[in-house]
Amino acid sequence: MVTFQSGEDAGQCHALRVRLEASDSVDVPWVEQVPFASDEPGAERRRERELYRPVDAGRGSRTVLIRYTDGPADLVVVAHRAAFDQRALRRLAAAVRDGGKPVPARADPPGDFDHAPSWGLGDRSQGEASAGHLVTLPEGTSRDPAGWQAALAVVLSRYEPERSPVVAALDTGERGGLPPAGAVSAGLVFDLGGEGEYVPCLAPVFPLTVTVGEDGLRCDHRLDRVSEPIARQFVRHLAEAHRQLTGPSDLFDAAERDRILRLGRAPRPPRGTSRRIPDVIAERVAERPDAVALLDEDLPVTYRELDRWSDRLAHGLRAAGVSDGTLVGVCLERSAHLVAVLLAVLKAGAVYVPLDPAYPSERLAYTVADSRLRVVITEPEGFPGSPGVDVLTPAQVLGLSDDRADGPPVTGTGPEDPAYVIYTSGSTGRPKGVLVPHANVVALMDATRDDFTLGAADVWTFFHSVAFDFSVWEIWGCLMTGGRLVVVPYWVSRSPEQFHDLVAVHKVTVLSQTPSAFAQLAEADRAKGRRLGVRLVIFGGEPLDARSLLPWLDRYPESRCRLVNMFGITETTVHVTAETVTRRLALAGSRSVGRALPGWRVYVLDAAGRLAPPGVAGEIHVGGAGVALGYLRRPELTRERFRPDPFGGGLMYRTGDRGRLRPDGALEHLGRLDNQVKLRGFRIELDEIRSVLAECPGVTAAAVMLRQVDPNDAATGRLDAYVVLSEGSTAGVRERAARILPDYMLPSTVTAVPALPMTANGKVDLAALPEPAASSSRGREEPAVDEDDLSGELLTLWEQLFGFTVSLSDSFWELGGNSLLAVRMASMMRERGLPPLHIRVLYLNPTVRELAVVLRE
Repeated sequence: MVTFQSGEDAGQCHALRVRLEASDSVDVPWVEQVPFASDEPGAERRRERELYRPVDAGRGSRTVLIRYTDGPADLVVVAHRAAFDQRALRRLAAAVRDGGKPVPARADPPGDFDHAPSWGLGDRSQGEASAGHLVTLPEGTSRDPAGWQAALAVVLSRYEPERSPVVAALDTGERGGLPPAGAVSAGLVFDLGGEGEYVPCLAPVFPLTVTVGEDGLRCDHRLDRVSEPIARQFVRHLAEAHRQLTGPSDLFDAAERDRILRLGRAPRPPRGTSRRIPDVIAERVAERPDAVALLDEDLPVTYRELDRWSDRLAHGLRAAGVSDGTLVGVCLERSAHLVAVLLAVLKAGAVYVPLDPAYPSERLAYTVADSRLRVVITEPEGFPGSPGVDVLTPAQVLGLSDDRADGPPVTGTGPEDPAYVIYTSGSTGRPKGVLVPHANVVALMDATRDDFTLGAADVWTFFHSVAFDFSVWEIWGCLMTGGRLVVVPYWVSRSPEQFHDLVAVHKVTVLSQTPSAFAQLAEADRAKGRRLGVRLVIFGGEPLDARSLLPWLDRYPESRCRLVNMFGITETTVHVTAETVTRRLALAGSRSVGRALPGWRVYVLDAAGRLAPPGVAGEIHVGGAGVALGYLRRPELTRERFRPDPFGGGLMYRTGDRGRLRPDGALEHLGRLDNQVKLRGFRIELDEIRSVLAECPGVTAAAVMLRQVDPNDAATGRLDAYVVLSEGSTAGVRERAARILPDYMLPSTVTAVPALPMTANGKVDLAALPEPAASSSRGREEPAVDEDDLSGELLTLWEQLFGFTVSLSDSFWELGGNSLLAVRMASMMRERGLPPLHIRVLYLNPTVRELAVVLRE
């Protein structure tokens, strides 16, 4: 690699060096006597210095004669392209050498193409430094400009599939044709051949400049625009595209294809064998039967006790009619009972379907009907009854068991049979169930156990809803590695201060958090005096802004606490990739989610299903050990999203996520391709919410959008809905939606509009929608509030929090509040010396009037 420093006009200049004999007499403005023979290193450095010293447009050209001690001389001519194109430059050099007075043809300046292609992965810290290298071509390769321009168009169509190829070329033999400045990612320069050494550019004309010459392809690029690995890759693809122009075209030969496929796989092979979840936990029971497996407030449960408890429950389930493959609904609060029941379902050879007790009754009823449950384990209060469904409590299941039974029931289920069905948001308007086998969960732990050094000394938290697949990692990850699982009560999970106390008291070492939740915990940690003993934090569920971790790294250096950003989906068994976030990555604001876990395979494909070149964005596909069995009773949707893996066998899942592989194999997650969003860790199909709204009486059209007032503050993220009403009110629409949608999917605002604005393509123009109208009693007259009164202080605080005027009877949640804003409000109240606020109190008393009464008491 040759590296140059570019001057202000270097990108617009080219140069020619012609060797003269001692007898040649040349009249030039500047002659330099060099105290070296022409083949000595010092002479080469002098030639390089003159060849790469630019001139400005006003001067036009510079001519220097370098005479060496052994007789020969070098004629160096440097010219600005605004005055001399390549033919004119060569005529100028010939005229100087022959003693004539040339009248050169002028050339149009190529312009300033200061553009950073998204696929270039340049390093801004490199400033204006540039680099160049040469790629040789097979003998006889054509240098015809038309063929190379066509090849460049082919490559750009793969690197920039979102726009038509913009092909730029200089010195083709034809004038004009350059695109506007700034539109070019890569361009060609053609060496027309002739006497001397031609330097096509003293610095890259385009972000990536490829010169086609007799010796092959020379590539020059600015390092802050295009990285070295991407530049070399691009030129290889350009050469391959040119070679294949007469036949089926692909950028990659067999070796290149294999190299890209290896990038999407872990450097180390998978380990372990295919087993069922209960079989792995049985090994931990045998190793440390008296160690504490679960801690639920004041209730410790040892591995031996959990084993026997779940055995009895499993026999009770069998007595209740559960058999191999039966789907069993489990709707219990986070507790030791919940974990024991889940393990019992698996021991019974059945499949658990987790149901969150906080979900609206209509959503629970839908899941029961869609999965065709015949048995649901829950507490009796509030669960919607369904014909033909046995609703049992854990105590009732225990009562059905045979006390004389020893060990778990005998089942015929194997590792490849489903262990659970988790329902995720669906674009059709209703959730869809994902079938995940035992083997996938075991493979996940086999892939991470050694790297994360997970073992019996670890204390985990059970923080997340059992209906969220993070719970799969928390529960089974802990128990299959012999750790202690601390149950986090629902209301403690909503209070960062209380959760921080729990983590400190129980000496938690492994945390699993969404970035939104962790931000609140980190804020609570800064306010506390004592340090935590956490050694590993796993992030997932939503994009991570690595820069937000810098304050945590100040308190807990990398050597003390490892931060790991993981990308994954329910359909690929929780996690797919892992990236340890170092201080360097945090300072750089890295979007990397790391390399694939051992056994998992990551591909980035273009719209035609072809491998995208590293650095080029496309749709993320996942193959290998984590791919689920498909969607429950949705064969068409399963065929659409779970496709045969042409690169590794089995199935691969089409994620709908946009990303790109870096040359080192790290995956960058770049958002969604469809109408799906992630909010506070939950994956949400906006079309599901829109469908629910459209079914409301009086709604003739509906739209939903994710709005984040502050891009750097997850607490400001919310869902805003817009409806066109023929009758009824937005309050009625929101009330009906609340009976179907869980809290995290319920729009913060519902705004009535006369019509939905449309784009020229007939789609809803989200940018043209008005500011949302909060569901509020604003505008109604209310009694004046004494400024010293607690109600007045709360009103002032709420208005600061929301940014608009509120009233005593406004509901915090209907104004657009969420759990993160509730935590922030509690912190603001504490700073102002107001009574302490428990988040549960706000849920039960959501207006200023109600809250002030409770807080006074």
